[in-house]
Amino acid sequence: MPSRDAAPIGSPCWADLWTSDVEGSRKFYSELFGWEALEASPEFGGYFMFARQGAPVAGGMGDMGDVPADNTWKIYLATDDIGKTLQGAEAAGAQVVQPAMEVADLGVQATLIDPTGVPIGVWEPHAFAGFSVLEEPGAPSWFEMMTSSFATAVDFYRSTFRLDSNVMGDSDEFRYSTLVPTDQTAEVAGIMDASAFLPEGSPGQWSVYWDVEDVAAAVAKVTALGGSVVDEAQDTPYGQLATVADPTGAIFKLRKAPQ
Repeated sequence: MPSRDAAPIGSPCWADLWTSDVEGSRKFYSELFGWEALEASPEFGGYFMFARQGAPVAGGMGDMGDVPADNTWKIYLATDDIGKTLQGAEAAGAQVVQPAMEVADLGVQATLIDPTGVPIGVWEPHAFAGFSVLEEPGAPSWFEMMTSSFATAVDFYRSTFRLDSNVMGDSDEFRYSTLVPTDQTAEVAGIMDASAFLPEGSPGQWSVYWDVEDVAAAVAKVTALGGSVVDEAQDTPYGQLATVADPTGAIFKLRKAPQ
């Protein structure tokens, strides 16, 4: 996929890891994906980036003061007016847990808990637009929300982030919609009704799929590096997929897109 200068409004534009083991995570993901773990920035509380072929591909952060890291990946959606987005999100039932905050000249960030109880980041880019490449090995391949409140989730992301939705399935066995920026044609993320198999009491989560050349080989490497397998590699109409966790328990997904 060609490089992009900016993410479409409403689409995932960045992902970062909140980890309890900074050094271990830097080593794990660098060895798994061939990323380079860049130096941490004291100016931003120790935040660091991973680079892929010299371009930023993900961020990372350890404990924030007295607040311990929860070992999760967080997705950020792009906006061109973070104030208006947060206002609309609150009106639609979301909770702002981190208000809009300038990040030097890079952009403005915020964090929400959406009306279904799932965290999502918001990013208004200035000097930094986020991912510049998708769907290449070591880069993001797809973004997906699994939820126990499907209709609420679809309505919220459509209205708050100016997205359209395409229904891919609407049965009890497979209920899934994709999200498309209103001025685009390409699908940028999916929402799945996972109420039948999410753990009791879990609202769900957003996940990032990382592109790999060979899912089975990548799964084997995850375990060799001390991670674990949540769902083994399987062939689907959307490519070969697997769900894994790093040594701290942070869950992420692997994908080899169909040719």
